[in-house]
Amino acid sequence: MNKLFIVMPCYNEEEVLAETTTRIIEKLNSLVLNQKIDKKSRVLYVNDGSKDNTWNLIQELSNKYDSITGISLSRNRGHQNALLAGLSVAKEHADIIISMDADLQDDINAIDEMIEKYQEGNQIVYGVRSSRKKDTLFKRATAEGFYKFMKMMGVDIVFNHADYRLTSKTVLNELFKYNEVNLFLRGIFPLIGYKSDIVYYERNERFAGESKYPLRKMLSFAWNGITSFSVKPITLVLNLGFLILLASLFVILYSVLVKIIGKTVDGWTFIVCSMWLLGGIQMISIGLIGEYIGKIYSETKARPRFVIEHNLVEGD
Repeated sequence: MNKLFIVMPCYNEEEVLAETTTRIIEKLNSLVLNQKIDKKSRVLYVNDGSKDNTWNLIQELSNKYDSITGISLSRNRGHQNALLAGLSVAKEHADIIISMDADLQDDINAIDEMIEKYQEGNQIVYGVRSSRKKDTLFKRATAEGFYKFMKMMGVDIVFNHADYRLTSKTVLNELFKYNEVNLFLRGIFPLIGYKSDIVYYERNERFAGESKYPLRKMLSFAWNGITSFSVKPITLVLNLGFLILLASLFVILYSVLVKIIGKTVDGWTFIVCSMWLLGGIQMISIGLIGEYIGKIYSETKARPRFVIEHNLVEGD
């Protein structure tokens, strides 16, 4: 019987933890009763440096329920690093690991089908949203645009998949061979390989609390994914430089012809516009290249992605 760990990153989730625990324990008990998973399966909450009562609640729940455990990071490291910390602990105790959000937006009932897909021989099972009807028009347009843009940039990413997935211990062992600091998990898992499948589900509204991913963080996350996983933006800058060079040759040719035929051209507007346009493009290009240099700087330092301050997970 396979031992399952469900990893849930938590940042200021005190309002939802009690309800999440009730529902997830009910699901675990159902899976154990149907002999889908081992009775020692656990839910692993990862406290990502929360400023509210989240960690105290996790400790209380761990004392109350045998199937609840948790770890706490020394400070807030962001969703991806918190998830990575949870996966690093879970893989030492479980055969299969499911990652999902703690806010009850991911459909818990999809877990059954994920486990069935694993039993059919799939090492990775991606949870994919069946639709985005509940999203605002802006959120839907930006989210779908993100996935399409990532594909265009050469990143092998599963469309409409976030971080709700099942992975085997084998896959996670391979994941932790990737030592880069700027780790974009949604792009890494397809890169690892192994047989995979998809489970579709309908994403729910948050049970309580506020979203931890406002527009600013979503844009930052998207930018980090693009620059961490693709060098195409630099290639685009290079191509843009060649296009501007070609356009400049035509402008020079035009200017020489005008001079030869003796026509006086004021040229002030053209020169000013050209200066501003080229100056803006140069600044963007330098900034883009600087972003990649900054990531190289972070990688060479090889600082730890997270520090686990407290660990409630007991040995087998």
